[in-house]
Amino acid sequence: MKRIILLILAVLLIPTVALAQKPKKGAKEVSPFIEGKQKVRKVDYDSVWKFTTFDAKKIYFCDFDYSTIAAVTDVRHPDWGNFTPVVNYLQTVSRSPMRICALFAVNPSVEDEALRKELVEQGREEALEALKAYKAWADDEDMRNKLQFNVGQIDYRYWQGNDYFTTEQPADQLIHVGVLLYFGTKKVNLFPSAAEGAKTFPDVKFFPNDATVVESWEPMMDSLAAYLNQNERLEVMLRGYSDNSGTEAYNLGLSRQRAVEIKKKLTSRGVSEFRIEIEAKGTADPIGDNATYEGRIMNNRVAIIMQ
Repeated sequence: MKRIILLILAVLLIPTVALAQKPKKGAKEVSPFIEGKQKVRKVDYDSVWKFTTFDAKKIYFCDFDYSTIAAVTDVRHPDWGNFTPVVNYLQTVSRSPMRICALFAVNPSVEDEALRKELVEQGREEALEALKAYKAWADDEDMRNKLQFNVGQIDYRYWQGNDYFTTEQPADQLIHVGVLLYFGTKKVNLFPSAAEGAKTFPDVKFFPNDATVVESWEPMMDSLAAYLNQNERLEVMLRGYSDNSGTEAYNLGLSRQRAVEIKKKLTSRGVSEFRIEIEAKGTADPIGDNATYEGRIMNNRVAIIMQ
């Protein structure tokens, strides 16, 4: 009898010991945070609000403020709101594999770049803490479902689509959008990139010490603007560069002004300003030899990057 009891205890302790073990040397650690702004809209998912039956091949969105999880789980009878059907499902179906991805967005009205970076870090930490609180509650409830947690930052304008222009927007600087759910064991790309397979455009070249977009580039400006107007999910990054013939401050300002000039060309052709991002790189990442005129021409450019 004593041997049987010891055997049972050994079996029960195996999962605990396994969790406590350090990851193998050289093992790749997967971050629970999906980096970067994602061009995600509700219309990208065809199963919104279907919580009565679940299809393992589909993705579901739940309008649930995950930041309330700690308060919800602190009471005897939690009220999960819109998340209730999901919790009921997980309590009923043991070991159903599921991914939960908490979505947050920085309010588009926030223009200060330093503040935006602070809000991104805050959003990530809040979401991770909320998911940890849910896992602790699920463990206390002896729920044996296999859960994988992720956090994603999305662009709120793309998430709302046309609703962004017709509905009242939240005043919060950091928006808790909700959670995405995926049932099943197959790997899935929760956030398809809007720029995947997008058309590419050549770098716009400039004469040294000049930010003028010469007339020969006008046909490409027409083509680029038309392409952006036909593909509303895309944004464009205009990354300006220069050669090394001036001071660092001068070259940085010159590279920015070149990107600004192209932005003016695009907005005059109907491309919305918020879809155009500018980055000044100065003398960084040269692709030509600055010791030659031809090389300097190659370096005096603006790269067109779809995103």
